[in-house]
This record gives sequence, structure tokens and C-alpha cells, in this order.
Amino acid sequence: MLVALSRAACFVKGLLQSTSSRYQKLSLVGKALLWFILFFYFCLATFIVVVTPACIAQFTYDTAQDIRHLPYGYTILIVVMIAASFPPFIGHITLLNVFGFTYGLQGFFPAAFGSLAGSAIVFVTLRSMFSNRLHSWTSTNEKWQALEAVIRSRGMPLIILIRISSFPPWAWSNSLFASIAPVSLFQFFIATWFILPKVMVYVFIGSRIARLSDGKQRNHMDTQTKIINSLLVVGGILVSVLASSLVYHFMQKEIKRLHDSPSERDELAAEALEAAEEAPLLGYNSTSSL
Repeated sequence: MLVALSRAACFVKGLLQSTSSRYQKLSLVGKALLWFILFFYFCLATFIVVVTPACIAQFTYDTAQDIRHLPYGYTILIVVMIAASFPPFIGHITLLNVFGFTYGLQGFFPAAFGSLAGSAIVFVTLRSMFSNRLHSWTSTNEKWQALEAVIRSRGMPLIILIRISSFPPWAWSNSLFASIAPVSLFQFFIATWFILPKVMVYVFIGSRIARLSDGKQRNHMDTQTKIINSLLVVGGILVSVLASSLVYHFMQKEIKRLHDSPSERDELAAEALEAAEEAPLLGYNSTSSL
């Protein structure tokens, strides 16, 4: 027991030190953005407590039904999905839940289309708009040249592994691949198809949450049905977390394998993957000059 507590304390201490170190390395803008995000979530939590989750859920459900009854309501969500595929926007997973929340399991098809179309549009837009900047940056960055060489030699398996990994997040992952010259649009598009099982899971979670959000449906449910729906939601979340954790584990294993490789090229490629936020179409320097 004492050994377990000691290990837990060491883990927490190491986590706090790592967090503090990363915070200190942030720029002034980065620190301000972090505090803004924390303040936003504090206000959001306060709003939920004051208004009550039941009222928020019912309002959200009613709004979703209004969208569903529009002739082309799904088009609105697809457009939002495409916009959210561009960095620095976030919310891809939330939008997948919204598709399920609004259209049930049928929401998988527009959600899949929006995900595929959005990622392809981001890839083509960034690759075409910043091709000169990309070429000039990669020609002077040894790590990125090594990453491109490794991806060129490993091909689709490595591209798919990076694509389905939970890091970097959706919008940033789109930009990451647009930054890697050897990755063609066709390869990127095919790799993106492998995220569709995850799309299905999040749409399913949204469809279950919708049933629990509507007061009329909830009142007609017996206790057993409510428990089953709640367990399905929790189960879907656990499956998603487990799948993401496994992919992340394999991703880290691949990075470690590159680090352990005697080839200096593989070592540099691993460092480039670990510092994905420094990609030419992701970094602050790229955005500050737009």
C-alpha cells in the first residue's frame, strides 16, 4: 500500500514538474491563450451548474430537432465540420456527437462525408497556398527532411498510423500532413478513411445521449432502459478512449523504434514527430505572417 502511494506521489510530482516546465516554455501569447481556455471552461462549468444540465440538454435536443427538420439541415453541420477542420479551430469530436445527436445513427453518413471532405479541402488549400514557404522551410530543416525520407520509405502503414493517432488533434493533423511533401492527396485521403470507425463510435454516443436528453423520451423510459442507454454511452466512450490509447501506444512505440535505430535519419525523424507542433504549416511563425 505504501509502495503504491509512493509511486503515485512520484508520478504526480513528475507530472507537475513536467507541466510547469512546459508552461514556462510557452510564449506570452501561449500563456495568455492557456489562461483564456481555463477561464472559458470555468465560466462554462458555472453556467452548467446555474442553468442545470437538464435544461441545457432539453434546449440542445430541441435545437437539434429544428435542424433535423430543415430541408438541408445536414448541410449546415457539414459546412461547420469543414470549417472546424482548419487550424486553429477545434471541436471535431463534438461535431461527430452532434451528428448522432441530431440524426441518430443515420448521422454517420454526413459525418463521414464532412470529415473526409473537410480534411481533403484543408490539405489542398494549405498545400497550394503555402507550397513555396513549405519548400523553403523543409530545405533548411534537417529533422523534417529526415521525417519526409522515413515516410517516403515506410509508405502507407506509417501514414495511416500517424493519421489515426490521437495526437496531433484533428485540425492540426490535417495541417501536419499538408506540411509533409512526400504525402500525396491520394495517400492522405485513403489514410483518412481509417478514422471512420472512430466517427461511427462518436456518432453512436451522440445518438444515445439524444435519447437521454429529451424529457418526453426520458419520462417514457423505465429504469432499466435508462441504465442501458447510460451504459451504452459510457461503453462507447471507453471503447474510444481504449482505441485512442492503443493507437497512441503504437505511435510512441514507432517513435521509440526510430530513436533506437542506428540510422541518424530515423533519430531525426523521431524528433520531428515528437515536435509535430513545429511543422511549417503549424507553427507560430507560419501563422504570424499571413
